[in-house]
Amino acid sequence: MTTEQLRAFLQVALEGRLSLAAKGLGLSQSGLSRQLQSLEAELGTRLLVRTPGGAVLTDAGERFLPHARRALEALLAGTSELERLSGTPRGLVSLGTLHTVGAYLLPDIIPAFAQRYPEVRPRLSEGMAPALEESVARGALDLAILSLPVRHADLVAQKLWEEVLVLAVPRGHRLSRLGKAVELSEVVEEPWVVIPGMGGTRALEAACEARGVTPKLALETDNAEAIRRMVERGLGVALVPELMARDHQSRGFDVVPLVRGPKRQVALVHRGEGYLTAAARALKEFIVESVRVMPEPWGARKGGSGGRVR
Repeated sequence: MTTEQLRAFLQVALEGRLSLAAKGLGLSQSGLSRQLQSLEAELGTRLLVRTPGGAVLTDAGERFLPHARRALEALLAGTSELERLSGTPRGLVSLGTLHTVGAYLLPDIIPAFAQRYPEVRPRLSEGMAPALEESVARGALDLAILSLPVRHADLVAQKLWEEVLVLAVPRGHRLSRLGKAVELSEVVEEPWVVIPGMGGTRALEAACEARGVTPKLALETDNAEAIRRMVERGLGVALVPELMARDHQSRGFDVVPLVRGPKRQVALVHRGEGYLTAAARALKEFIVESVRVMPEPWGARKGGSGGRVR
């Protein structure tokens, strides 16, 4: 029985669909299925059945679930002890991240980490903050970079930075020609490209409610890159974090600052040092130090103090 098999089973139990579980683990569906099949073959029983509504645990799967969680924790703790003896971080470390962080920050960090720790193999998966938090809490992810707050009181959240959201508009849009910051309430009647449930979307909904209007949604998506491309092609405007907008001149859209715009706090989340392998600790420390030396607002001078919050 391997950690990969247990992670696969726990992620499917969490998500309820193989496609979502595979995405959360950074695997193909066929790769995930092989892990599940090998686990079931080893145990000699079916743990899951596929239905039109998704993957459902069998009675055996329900009974095995709490033991699988404890077994994964024990395997990770044992691996961590062996790594401490060897003194060399190695092996797989699973990192979940927000789409914007995966696309706009980690390409500046992961290649340098790979050079320093060639025996560590990061596995990156992207998703929404609530799903990432659940995956960390269940042990399916070692680490996650997500937006605060976290709901699980037993998780450790190390704040990395705080940034404002800005308005991304098509190149040459009338709002960019104003040459000044605008109130969110002044632009609520624009067509919008949004990610449902995100902080920026909730801020937009609140501003619309205050104005007594319904937001005009040109597109709902779960992908930050889709937002950028749709804005570039003139479909609508969007609220995006500073991180996503820092190279906007080369990306084909304009940025309009907001007066008292909404903010997001980004943190590195895990279950505690005792649950981290040497590889996971190495990646955690490398991310924290890399962010600290970056320019504001990602560096230590503004929100990157590295303190813990609960």
